[in-house]
Amino acid sequence: MAAPARKLTTVLAADVQGYSRLMEHDEEGTLATLKQYRDVMSRVVDAHGGRIVNTWGDAVIAEFPSVVEAVRAAVEVQGDLAERNAGLQPGRRMQFRMGINLGDVIVEGDDIYGDGVNIAARLQSEAEPGGILISNTVFDQVRNKVAVSFDFRGELVAKNIDEPVPSYAVRIGDVAHPGPARAPATHPADSPAWGREAPPASPTRMPAPAAPDRLPGRGLLAVPPEIRGLVGAAAVVTIINVFTWSGTFWAKWPLLAIAVVIGMRLLIGGRPGRRRGRGDPQG
Repeated sequence: MAAPARKLTTVLAADVQGYSRLMEHDEEGTLATLKQYRDVMSRVVDAHGGRIVNTWGDAVIAEFPSVVEAVRAAVEVQGDLAERNAGLQPGRRMQFRMGINLGDVIVEGDDIYGDGVNIAARLQSEAEPGGILISNTVFDQVRNKVAVSFDFRGELVAKNIDEPVPSYAVRIGDVAHPGPARAPATHPADSPAWGREAPPASPTRMPAPAAPDRLPGRGLLAVPPEIRGLVGAAAVVTIINVFTWSGTFWAKWPLLAIAVVIGMRLLIGGRPGRRRGRGDPQG
């Protein structure tokens, strides 16, 4: 006997929250709304490359070859249905819960079976009305590829599944802000609010450095630089005269010229050491 065919696929399970109550209140109206909402779901699933595998009662099973497209389809469906529900009385609104899992399944004709389907159904049963709950296998594939955020919701125990399944809720409202995909921290214990980015801190504006005074310091440093240069030149001339002494002090003439220039500079620019304010004239 040949082994059953298997494949890896993304399974989306959905059902209506409070379907029995809706039917009890208005059977015909509820059934009409269910058909309309299933039509919406079918169109969106097809548009994202998936297919409806099965429907029974208020439940829907779909599969997608792409994990990313499965999540995008689920978000689009929930957004569309939320708009339709907004026009209905609260007691007549029909909200689907959705679960998505990536796993290995058994293929028999057009149907799929196995743990991959069971886990998706378990996630769906724990999702919020109008919400989407995904497994860790889905989260690992889409966390950086879709423009939504996620909240870690703990580990679910599914029937006949040995290991608990880590689950993440999709923040559907975040799709109103298009942009790069945002993913929460890599470990559930890092933050109770997965995927929400903290607002960027306002940059600290550093005070502009004060403009330095033209004549910083005190004492010798307070002398204008041009006068310090002339004094230095006089010192150099004197030292040369001393080391080349031949009985004539020839440096008196260069020193006299330097002294005249210094005097003129002081008469125009003020005494050495005076600090110019902003209102003082520049020499």
